[in-house]
Amino acid sequence: MYEEFFGLRERPFDLAPNPRYLVLTESHQEALSNLQYAIGSRKGITLLVGEAGSGKTTIIRAAIEKQPARVHSVHLNNPTMTRAEFGEMLAIKFGLSERASRSKAWLLNELETLLRNRRARGESSLLVVDEAQSLPLELLEEIRLLANIESDDDRLLSVIIAGQPEIAHRLNDQSLRQLKQRVALRCELRPLTLAETISYIDGRVQEAGGTEQVFEDAAIELIHERAQGIPRSVSVIADNALLGGFAAGERPVGLEVVREVCRDFDLAEPQGELRPSNVARMNAPWAPAPIAQRASGHVSAAGPSVEPVRQRPSPQMFEGFAPKRKRFSFFGS
Repeated sequence: MYEEFFGLRERPFDLAPNPRYLVLTESHQEALSNLQYAIGSRKGITLLVGEAGSGKTTIIRAAIEKQPARVHSVHLNNPTMTRAEFGEMLAIKFGLSERASRSKAWLLNELETLLRNRRARGESSLLVVDEAQSLPLELLEEIRLLANIESDDDRLLSVIIAGQPEIAHRLNDQSLRQLKQRVALRCELRPLTLAETISYIDGRVQEAGGTEQVFEDAAIELIHERAQGIPRSVSVIADNALLGGFAAGERPVGLEVVREVCRDFDLAEPQGELRPSNVARMNAPWAPAPIAQRASGHVSAAGPSVEPVRQRPSPQMFEGFAPKRKRFSFFGS
């Protein structure tokens, strides 16, 4: 609706977990590296912790796409299943027989045969369990047992348990000590800093074909503040602000439009810990230059600070996460 008005090829803030729009902050890069290693080396269970909307699904998909060998991945994102329904879902997702969906013995037998055959062909199998903080104890135990399927020298099924921070607290429970002992790798996604939010918004706009500034600096600072650094919330506010700016004929989108969007979504001002400042812009390892300068192609000036802007990572660092295009962007949801 608003794409032509802002000179965009597509909407930059859709919520689909597209690896093309991956944000690589320090914590996201670390998590991506850990997940790539976990999948490639069949490490058993990997725990990925992050607030809702922090980009867990996107980072997992990017890690899968980066694998040199074929990865058969099964994603389970409904934590409200019973144990019987969990078995049925596994049989369906792994393409097992109808009998396997009714009998746990047949399920385990067929699943192990399938995993061994894939391993013999040099292929990997991955089970991704999302929203793990809400899983009942019995399903967490079933997941632990699935991760025990192995050959003489290798794990046959890699498992990624992804959830909000509550899952980490749950694993400290004595009843889950065996599951916690089997977590081979753990990674966490942290909220964006102000500098990262600026680059997140700027990068998504560029990836969507934008060449001009679409938000005033003060508007981005307010987006960061009210979203509290959560990428999904940043995208929701930014998308609605672009729609509001289009309706008002305002380009770039200003502070009042963003403030109205925040009122509509009942996003109150946080209690001080995420107040934006120019100092925060300069403290990221790859802090961007002011938006107006980036829009005009000048990225070397540091703005009001006496400290020079540090160079962003080169695109070659992230080669392979997306098809090659004329302009590369590595930021996203």
